[in-house]
Amino acid sequence: MAGRIEIPKHIDKVSSLLTLETTFGKKSTPATGGVKKPHRYRPGSVTLREIRRYQKSTDLLIRKLPFQHLFCEISQDFKTDLRFQSSAGMALQEASEVYLVGLFEDTNLCTIHAKLVTIMPRISN
Repeated sequence: MAGRIEIPKHIDKVSSLLTLETTFGKKSTPATGGVKKPHRYRPGSVTLREIRRYQKSTDLLIRKLPFQHLFCEISQDFKTDLRFQSSAGMALQEASEVYLVGLFEDTNLCTIHAKLVTIMPRISN
C-alpha cells in the first residue's frame, strides 16, 4: 500500500512517534558522506585579483632577510668580511625588484604579441 506505514504492534506508541518524527522531519544526507566540497573560484579570477593587488601596492615583493642572505652570499665570492649598511641592502633590493618587474612586463608584452598565454623562458631572452 503506497503512503501507508506499518508499525509493529509490540513497539509502544511514544517511541514509534519519536522515530517517525525524526525520520520524516529531516532531510536525508547525501551519499558522499556529508562532506561539503570547499569553495573554488573560477580559473583566473584569483590571479587577476592578485595582479590588481600587487599593482596597487608599493611595498617590496621579496622578503628582506632572504634577499639579504642572498646578496651577502654573492658578495662573499668577491671579497670576504664585507659589511653592508641596511640602506645599501634596501637600495640593492629595490633596484633588483624594479629590474625584475620590468623584465616580467616586457616578457608579458612579448607573450601577448605572440598570441600566447603562458610566459616561457625562450620569450624572455
